[in-house]
Amino acid sequence: MHLPDNLQLLENEPLAAYAHTQAGGPAEFLAQPRNVDELRVILQWATAQDLPVTIFGRLSNLVVRDGGLRGLVILLPQLDDIRVSGTEIVAQAGADLIQVAQIALENSLTGLEWSAGIPGSVGGAVYMNAGAYGGQSDLVVTHVTSMDFSGELHDYTADELAFGYRHSIFMERQEVILSATFSLAAGDKVAIREAMDDVNFKRANKQPLSWPSNGSVFKRPPGHFAGKLIMDAGLQGVRRGGVEVSTKHAGFMVNVANGTGNDYEDLIRHVQATIKTQFDVVLEPEVRILGER
Repeated sequence: MHLPDNLQLLENEPLAAYAHTQAGGPAEFLAQPRNVDELRVILQWATAQDLPVTIFGRLSNLVVRDGGLRGLVILLPQLDDIRVSGTEIVAQAGADLIQVAQIALENSLTGLEWSAGIPGSVGGAVYMNAGAYGGQSDLVVTHVTSMDFSGELHDYTADELAFGYRHSIFMERQEVILSATFSLAAGDKVAIREAMDDVNFKRANKQPLSWPSNGSVFKRPPGHFAGKLIMDAGLQGVRRGGVEVSTKHAGFMVNVANGTGNDYEDLIRHVQATIKTQFDVVLEPEVRILGER
């Protein structure tokens, strides 16, 4: 099976230029489908070539090791359609979550204020059940459409998505999230804007937004807060290569000097080992670590 000539496929493409961390090794093949039909053709081609397939919305919440990713990497930023119907918003997987929240504001719809500053895609928010400031994807997502690697479509209702803390059913399935329906409620635009401004004010004051990062690196350990444990361990400012534990928010790791994916992983492992030794607490990464060293 051959790809149509109008489908661009890049080879050995560095992923750092696409990643929120500005770090990451190359993709053996990289495709950015412009629509669902192109996605289907690309997936079927990869299946015929027996290539492993990795899907990303906008390469956030991710560490790609320096050796890169074998097989086909698919990025979905061009699948970014957002539509409003009454109190529902249907957004494609590559749509920017911040943009979805802005459209909710413009239409006086409440329920997405918590996501106003999350730098990721709709697909990523569903995949990992993203959340912040008391909100979470599972509280508003009521329907998801996906495509398996053979090109077949699947529809899921909320109770079929197996949402949990930073978890969804798609972590166990070889499927590409295509779109999600957010069921919101009519609200007051002024109050919605004030809530979003408050969220963004808190982010700006507490988080190192001026540096490339993946946001919060670790899941919240039972009975603890990862950032406080890291701070209490004296790890703020500690570096591996060009990546540093943020001095502004200990739960973040920032790329301050042309850090690499391996630098991120090395620092994550060092923090995990230190916290285990000092407090006997296991920190589980919230970010995905993929690729070859």
